[in-house]
Amino acid sequence: MTMQAMASEYVPLNPPASHKHELEVPELSHGEMFYPLGFPTEFRTNSADILTQARSIWSIFDQRFDTAPIKVDVHVVENKQFGCPPAPAVHIAHPLVINIADPDNYGVTDLERVSTKVILSQGTVRHRSYLDYFFLGSAPLNHISTSYATPVHAGCVVLNGRGVLLCGESGAGKSTLSYACARSGWTYVTDDASYLLNHGTDRLVTGNCHQVRFRPSASELFREVQGLQITPRAAGKPSIELKTAPIEGMTCAATAQADFLVFLNRRAPGPSELVPFRKDVARQYLHQVLFGSASSLAPQYAALERLLTVKIFELRYSELDWAVQRLETLTREGQ
Repeated sequence: MTMQAMASEYVPLNPPASHKHELEVPELSHGEMFYPLGFPTEFRTNSADILTQARSIWSIFDQRFDTAPIKVDVHVVENKQFGCPPAPAVHIAHPLVINIADPDNYGVTDLERVSTKVILSQGTVRHRSYLDYFFLGSAPLNHISTSYATPVHAGCVVLNGRGVLLCGESGAGKSTLSYACARSGWTYVTDDASYLLNHGTDRLVTGNCHQVRFRPSASELFREVQGLQITPRAAGKPSIELKTAPIEGMTCAATAQADFLVFLNRRAPGPSELVPFRKDVARQYLHQVLFGSASSLAPQYAALERLLTVKIFELRYSELDWAVQRLETLTREGQ
């Protein structure tokens, strides 16, 4: 509105009506509490579709921890673009983590306030895999892995009351061996993403015991995986997702005490064997995924030092059955 138009319409006796600026995002009209990995998380949004998507990801988890709620706000804005946005660029400017795909799709995570605000276009809501991987699924995990737990790139299984963390880089066989153990009577906790709780004096680990995510080649090893849909991923290689709940005889647990660290090596020449692994190399491996401020990193470093008091091994193998049997001996005999 021009200055001349304002002057002609202005009525001195009436105060100007309140109005919403054109750049303001929509108000949040929907909300629900979820418990990703057991941690309270309050989701708020102006989109019923976003809330439905959040339910599909997180409603399977029950509350296990009494931490202050993580706050995740998702504002969906009008946009005429319906294509899938590019993978976001991520920048860390403590205490903020900034996730930017384009001007209408981005998120700002405040690690100190344990809150995340996400802006999404209407078109992006259609791309569920993209939303899950880059925004709705990752938002609470960013806070869990900086405020309440320490992420460990490892599977976790339990036998004879002893928990084993199966460590290794992508493709090392963590998911395959974790599931093979579970099929042999072990208790399954997670396949490749473990979270070591920061507080306390123990080595308690939690994870997503509700699914196993395989590479497509796993269908050659496990009959029940054959014929399952290959899920395209927003980032990384395609995978096959298997829900654990319907599998008869499979025992799952949300948490476990870690008693051994085992680094997987399926490509080592020579005989299959379980040998000691250097603690300093293990420490470097565990530290490389951490991020946050000095104050948030301190309890994580302490948690990892507690973890590094366990026996640490390298498992060199080529046959899956042999690996499962060798790990059974480890839990029974401690070596």
